[in-house]
Amino acid sequence: MTNSVMPTYTRLNISFVKGEGAWLIDSKGRRYLDALCGIAVCNLGHCHPKVTAAIQDQAQQLVHTSNVYRIPLQEQLADRLTEISGMEQVFFCNSGAEANEAAIKLVRKFGHAKGISKPVIIVMDGSFHGRTMATLTATGNAKVQAGFDPLLPGFVRVPYNDLDALRMAIGHWPEAVAVMLEPVQGEGGIKVPDGDYLASVRTICTQRKLLMILDEVQTGIGRTGKWFAYQHAQNVLPDVMTLAKGLGNGMPIGACLVAGAAVGLFQPGNHGSTFGGNPLACRAALAVLQSIEDEKLMDNVDILGERMFQAFKKRLAEHEGVKEIRHAGFMFGIELAEPCAEMVSLALEKGLLINVTAEKVIRLLPPMIINNEEAMHLVEQLSDVVIEFLSKPTVVSVA
Repeated sequence: MTNSVMPTYTRLNISFVKGEGAWLIDSKGRRYLDALCGIAVCNLGHCHPKVTAAIQDQAQQLVHTSNVYRIPLQEQLADRLTEISGMEQVFFCNSGAEANEAAIKLVRKFGHAKGISKPVIIVMDGSFHGRTMATLTATGNAKVQAGFDPLLPGFVRVPYNDLDALRMAIGHWPEAVAVMLEPVQGEGGIKVPDGDYLASVRTICTQRKLLMILDEVQTGIGRTGKWFAYQHAQNVLPDVMTLAKGLGNGMPIGACLVAGAAVGLFQPGNHGSTFGGNPLACRAALAVLQSIEDEKLMDNVDILGERMFQAFKKRLAEHEGVKEIRHAGFMFGIELAEPCAEMVSLALEKGLLINVTAEKVIRLLPPMIINNEEAMHLVEQLSDVVIEFLSKPTVVSVA
């Protein structure tokens, strides 16, 4: 490994040279089932033919122009996203952190328009919104914030999935202008809230005249079996929604969508992005959305997601050391009773790509194009690795 790359990741000593659907091939020719999708990015798997063709064709025509000009593909993508979401307008950027940064700026502007000089955003414990200074502050994880003080003012944290705590915080902070949360916490350990939680948050925000911000960077673009996770709930439409990851299937693109009271907050000069919404990224995203629809991949997520969940429960739920198994579509969290970071290397030896988040949760984010044979292979192989890990002898120190 070279020393010229900053060590911002603890990288595994493996490199991939080719991708085929749900599989990656390393430099030695070995195949791995990718159950992580570049962390929910390659929802259509690797080198999807329609997305690849769109990128190749667009790269031969036009890659980039400035946003000081109209970009027809950007307009087409905005129309499509508002159509499938019910939102009204879109700002394009390059990543989830940038999309969330835009959302934070938007709601602060909303607060100032209401005469609130120091607006407050209520955020959640266990959340993850990015690594810029604002999104890092909004993130509910002290470990990723360590060493970056002073964090930004204007954020108040409450427990996730706790409506009483949310109401108390709103009552205590008259400067509150928004509530920001993930429909399912991904980095936090695949935490799925109660069925009425999002609808109740929507009602509270409407009653208190607060903006509801949904971070769908990881949950969006079909991963939970609908275009967006909030669509599983009744009568829920956020005021602000952020997207990235699966929108480009590997091409960097992010989006911040607005509706209702959030429309019109940004005016010329308030925000911008040099590369955001460029023709190449938008052409790729349009191909992604069309492919998900044409191939009925959200149906696949519904059917196989539940089948895999039941199969994992059958193999693991009663096994000592498995605390809980959670899922929302193609988001799976297997929580163990002990830290299990070494599971990543153990799974790698078996030809599986996974990760561990929140120290004890094995996180799986398989591609939406996975078939039944691949899904059951993943369940069986990973279950074997989990059981083997939990069966290892405990070392007892002698005083």
